[in-house]
Amino acid sequence: MLLHIHSFVYKHQEQPQTIWHLLSSHTRVLCAFISVFAIALTPNGQWETWGLYGVCVLFLLCISRVSWVRLFSRVIIEFMFIGVVLLGTLFRPEGEVIWSWGILQITTTGVMVLGSVTSKVILSLLVLNILILTTAIPDLFKALLALKMPPLLVAIMASMYRYIDVLNREFITMKRAATSRNLMSNGKMIRQVMGNAIGSLFIRSYERGELIYQAMLSRGYQGVPVSSEKIVYKNRDIIALFFTVIMVIIGQVISLTS
Repeated sequence: MLLHIHSFVYKHQEQPQTIWHLLSSHTRVLCAFISVFAIALTPNGQWETWGLYGVCVLFLLCISRVSWVRLFSRVIIEFMFIGVVLLGTLFRPEGEVIWSWGILQITTTGVMVLGSVTSKVILSLLVLNILILTTAIPDLFKALLALKMPPLLVAIMASMYRYIDVLNREFITMKRAATSRNLMSNGKMIRQVMGNAIGSLFIRSYERGELIYQAMLSRGYQGVPVSSEKIVYKNRDIIALFFTVIMVIIGQVISLTS
């Protein structure tokens, strides 16, 4: 979780001038969402289709020049939370029994469903993390507004983004204060300090969040973001969307004919 908090407040450095980075932010969002929906809606057991989508994701990873270590560290942490739910798909009554112990049994259908869902999750996480790592968070919000996503939903996500930043800065301040007072010298003291800091962190971050909200109101914030940006598709954006749709159609055709 700390890794993801750091990634939210990470200040995006100047991005390399790759084919992916030259696309507009709303085109990147559309390509990612189309890919994720195609991956998620593919029926179970369509390994050829996911192999094609995997090659496309690998191609996107190469042209975007995203750090492999940073990308897979994020995907591993996210997959750990989803993996607990995925284990439930392994124990299904359908199919031939491979292993059983009491009321628990693993069948061929359960293995197939687990592999299918795992493939969907990994490919979807890779696509979404590549999008987030190559696009600044404010640009993502602007792209969502330009694509006619409900403004209230975008406002909620923007508030969460700002609040995570507030939490992170308050936690860093409290940790620095505890370290300067030599309160982080051993494990027992660290546990006591962290336990006492949880409640204090909530109060201080709530007060800071209220100050930020009042400052936003004084600057004309009305609760719903307003986007004046219009969607303009350049030639490279059209080519990227066309390539994405073609790959999705080819994958679905393979799925239907297999």
